[in-house]
Amino acid sequence: MAISPIPALADTANLVALPDFTPIVKRFGPAVVNISTTETKVAKEPQSPFPPNSPLQQFFGPFAGPNEGPAQKYQVQSLGSGFIVSPDGYIVTAAHVVRGAQKIIVSLTNHQQYQAKLVGLSNRIDVALLKIDAQNLPTVQLGDSSRLQVGQWVLAVGAPFGFENSVTQGVVSATSRPLPDDPYIPFIQTDVPINPGNSGGPLFNMKGQVVGINDQIYTNSGGYMGLSFSIPINVAMDAVKQLKLHQKVHFGWLGVMVQNVSMDLARSFHMKEPIGALVSQVEPDGPAAKAGLKPGDVIVSFDGQPIYNSAQLPPLVGGLPAGFQAKVGIIRNGKSMTIPVTVESLPSSADDQGGPAQESEAPEQKGSVARMRIQVGPLSAAARKQLDVSSGVLVLGVANGPAAMAGIRPGDVILQVAQQPIDNVAQLQKLVSSLPAGQPIPVLIHRREGNFYVVLSLPR
Repeated sequence: MAISPIPALADTANLVALPDFTPIVKRFGPAVVNISTTETKVAKEPQSPFPPNSPLQQFFGPFAGPNEGPAQKYQVQSLGSGFIVSPDGYIVTAAHVVRGAQKIIVSLTNHQQYQAKLVGLSNRIDVALLKIDAQNLPTVQLGDSSRLQVGQWVLAVGAPFGFENSVTQGVVSATSRPLPDDPYIPFIQTDVPINPGNSGGPLFNMKGQVVGINDQIYTNSGGYMGLSFSIPINVAMDAVKQLKLHQKVHFGWLGVMVQNVSMDLARSFHMKEPIGALVSQVEPDGPAAKAGLKPGDVIVSFDGQPIYNSAQLPPLVGGLPAGFQAKVGIIRNGKSMTIPVTVESLPSSADDQGGPAQESEAPEQKGSVARMRIQVGPLSAAARKQLDVSSGVLVLGVANGPAAMAGIRPGDVILQVAQQPIDNVAQLQKLVSSLPAGQPIPVLIHRREGNFYVVLSLPR
């Protein structure tokens, strides 16, 4: 019996349609560059207590004590990526790739190398602009990152671990994803494999347009784990335009600190659902303070955009010009209202400041608040200055009970209880004794990280 041969599939037939990235790499790959930097650092070497000729030096020298020898200079080299945005040699990369570098070398795919000049950088956006002395260079095409959608294919080109011109692909996992350390950047989250050396390289869409700058990963191992984050090109190029003109990069500023609204906090503020950005701190003389915003207000819309969580607010504010009047929708004491706020430019001095008051500065008068199971004391003038608070009481001790369950701990400063400002120990004791039992009570506290609310439920 003859067996019929199985017909072969045509070489050109694919069982599954897959994206083909080769046209993008061929056309725009030459515009992606490798960046190597050299930075000089200074460190003090341990001083061995043994003479150089001592037989103990060989065995115990490496484990010398805290004595330090003379300062020693050493060089640190690192690698990154970038892309050419103009034929006359302007290159965009991530700021952390070139920050602090004494020497920056840019290598093209044709193996030509140039020493680059740093035009400027923005630490907050993490973008930098370089310039090399060259003409007629290949360039990338810039896209519109606001049109990206979750699920779209994207392509990264860079030098992971120094492997030049490596290409990796994936899909957009999320858009407008702020991170804790970068609240002003609405990151593009992807599953594109990104590793050290990819930083500063371009993220392409399927049209071959750059839609992002590969910036960082979320990892426990130091390598790619499926979570990669890129700076949207619209945000980056807005900063680049200012850097090219040697201007300070502008960010809109409200002058508030916000936090998410939990279900317990929503109930304590008489809200039906946990949405919005809860104002926990208002900067004195800032735009929000001038407009009348207060701690305890919940921002539920900004300039017509609904606010579902606190992470949405900073990117919206940061992209607005100084002088822009935005309508801010808030919930105050369970009632909705709209307040006009004039956005200002973020001060250059807006950095983390302050620290916890030292326990040795706790004043003499102390008191306990039995229903909260805490011991408190008034703040000294020095502690108020150090913490930059004008009122409140200092938590000296916390026993097992309502305050501990709410997350209050020694060193915290209680600023408000049930939206009533706290000025002294006696006032706190009187207020807490009058509050109803079993109901969620908002408590505003100050800690090193800033002001934030917790929810307290008091016993009878």
